[in-house]
Amino acid sequence: MPDFDYDLFTIGAGSGGVRASRVAAAYGAKVAVAEEYRVGGTCVIRGCVPKKMLVYGAHFAEDLEDAKQFGWDIPQARFDWISLRDTVLKDVDRLNGIYTETLENHGAEIIHERATLTGPHEITLGSGRTVTARHILIATGARPHLPEFPGSEHGITSNEAFHLDALPKRVAIAGAGYIANEFAGIFHQFGSKVTVINRSDQLLRGYDQALRDRLLQISITKGIQFRFNAQFQRIAKNADGSFTVETTGHDPMDVDLVMFATGRVPNSEGLGLDAAGVAIDEKGAICVDEYSKTNVDHIYAVGDVTGRVQLTPVAIREGQAVADTVFGGKPTTVDYDCIASAVFSHPPLAGVGMTEGEARNKLGSIKVYESDFRPMNMWFPGGTSAASTK
Repeated sequence: MPDFDYDLFTIGAGSGGVRASRVAAAYGAKVAVAEEYRVGGTCVIRGCVPKKMLVYGAHFAEDLEDAKQFGWDIPQARFDWISLRDTVLKDVDRLNGIYTETLENHGAEIIHERATLTGPHEITLGSGRTVTARHILIATGARPHLPEFPGSEHGITSNEAFHLDALPKRVAIAGAGYIANEFAGIFHQFGSKVTVINRSDQLLRGYDQALRDRLLQISITKGIQFRFNAQFQRIAKNADGSFTVETTGHDPMDVDLVMFATGRVPNSEGLGLDAAGVAIDEKGAICVDEYSKTNVDHIYAVGDVTGRVQLTPVAIREGQAVADTVFGGKPTTVDYDCIASAVFSHPPLAGVGMTEGEARNKLGSIKVYESDFRPMNMWFPGGTSAASTK
């Protein structure tokens, strides 16, 4: 058996990579993790965690208004975006430290450099140093998709939304998935005029139609605008710093910020996959089997880079399964049939299992039970959150 520098070399310190590396090290493997940015990945650094903190902050807008119905005399409330932004970013720093400490406490070595594959078992670091590994795990995640059309460079993604220096007065959000709806609610609650622009006539595909219809109804009632069947044609920057957005089927509109929330792309470029012979599909996702193994016997991939289910808990479970399979002597697969998911919109919604439509297609005749209610604390007339209850 040839000697290797490491038993496992993980490229990417996101949720899946950290879990696999930590568990593999606990099994006694010599582990290194290469991360060119920060430890924690999309969820911790630029996704779920900071976004949920913005969602919590946005909820206070309605809570403060509703408190008046319960006898609270609240002076004119003033929102400070910079204060919330800096608090969120400070907590991201804290979590980055916790994830780093967790890996190091389990004996994994963290290498703060970019890593690429330069051979079947060889990895070259950004410094030029080469190392070898018996097993390699790719957990580089995904990034927001950026459409290409005249002026598209003027738009931002959810990554940049956490670093804005000021709240925009008018926002156009491209897309109608969970990221688009979540940020639509956030910006709206903070006082921005929000327009959601979508190329189709549906939002939140994959959720039950009744939930999607209710969210759309409530969002419109709150004041969020929607433009469906609209393709972006052009974004022009104006002299005052604003932007004119032109789409098909609608009049041009002026906004102060355009945010793209049009899906995510696997981070598979520039990893040297060709040098190692790792196969990818037409969308750039790494092809893996039920054990998250690529077509190369000792190379694995987990998380968003594989193009399977792009959810943090799924990536964590995949990372655990790889470590158990390779180093724990317990061949483990992941069951994707019944995964719970949530959208932190205003109001939030969640689902698990088949939708009603999927159930009918698979099972034929089914029974549907539905309940509609409003909590007691929202019964007062004029409450701003009363319309958001279901």
